[in-house]
Amino acid sequence: MSTDPSDIRISLGRNLTYGLLDHLGKTIVTGGYAEKAFPTEAELSKQHGVSRSVTREAVKMLTTKGLLSARPRQGTIVQPDSDWNLFDPDVLRWLLDRKFSIKLLREFNQLRVAIEPAAAALAATFADKNGLALIRAGFDRMRVAETGDDDTLEADIAFHVAILRASTNPFFAQFCDVVATALRTSIRFTNRIQGRTADLAAHEAVLFAIEARDPEASRTAMLRIIDDVMDLIVRSSTD
Repeated sequence: MSTDPSDIRISLGRNLTYGLLDHLGKTIVTGGYAEKAFPTEAELSKQHGVSRSVTREAVKMLTTKGLLSARPRQGTIVQPDSDWNLFDPDVLRWLLDRKFSIKLLREFNQLRVAIEPAAAALAATFADKNGLALIRAGFDRMRVAETGDDDTLEADIAFHVAILRASTNPFFAQFCDVVATALRTSIRFTNRIQGRTADLAAHEAVLFAIEARDPEASRTAMLRIIDDVMDLIVRSSTD
């Protein structure tokens, strides 16, 4: 394999900083530095054929995400996974890409149980016309996707994200990127197990309950969707 810096530079893509961030993040999460010290900025720059400023920015971003820390006399070290920011979409994506994990998928859906039913109830209570329109647009995309005229995965995600935004709760809205990132893995998994895409009737029940301004029905309908996913995960883990 070529070690020419220009080859590595190409592999990082046009945005060298994000390319290096992505490469180093994946390497850390997959245990690439478990048995050795994390390289210095000078070493990283030389290894990947990028400037010190690019390396410094990538390391700074990884530190913000909780993967690295700089300590006096110790240099930059990899943090234990208990310190990683799991609500950061990049960190979550690296974790999900690391190795398919039923445990991680189950934990993510446990988080969904705590958030999405409540968001649906809030949407039923507080969503404005634009919020309701976006939820319906997400469902319409799901229906169209069944005929092959839209992406089933992206349509499903759009529906769930629209509900988080329509809740009008800024804390729930902050989960949009996290939910979208993790749903890509969760939906692929459940669709593969079921041999079909999302249950339109179940999602339509959520839509109708929100449009009817019925918080409890909205909460129950959303919980039913997530419970079905949890059942699939539990069955898969015991097979």
